[in-house]
Amino acid sequence: MSGAEEKGFVIRDRRSHSDEGGSSPERSASGIRTEQPSDATSFASDRTQTGEIPLSFSSFVFSLGTSALMFMGEQLDPKQPKLPVNLSQAKEIIDILSMLEEKTRGNLTSEETSVLHDMLYALRMKYVGIASPPAGPGTGQATKSP
Repeated sequence: MSGAEEKGFVIRDRRSHSDEGGSSPERSASGIRTEQPSDATSFASDRTQTGEIPLSFSSFVFSLGTSALMFMGEQLDPKQPKLPVNLSQAKEIIDILSMLEEKTRGNLTSEETSVLHDMLYALRMKYVGIASPPAGPGTGQATKSP
């Protein structure tokens, strides 16, 4: 094969690039168009400048915990309609957080460990309170006096 026949191939990204600061594709020496990855620190600083919570393990745990609370009927915004209780979804999120606790043991900071432990405790107590039948007359859990 001669050099003129060896063109390689060109990848054309037809997705729209609506973000203003998006990186423009560049052509590499082989003729393949590639996009330069954006700097992770600039992404994180953009998020803090817009008032969003910075991405961290603790914010991830908080996000999952908030979702579990919503599935357990917690109304986070009084202006929004109350969501139906979905205990199976709440239990699944609690199980995911439990798995994260087990898999990350020894690899987290003391603050991250504390956030995860406290979130799991609060979610488990709320789940047990909702999933357990109420004690009282007629439920068979009340003690009878002689």
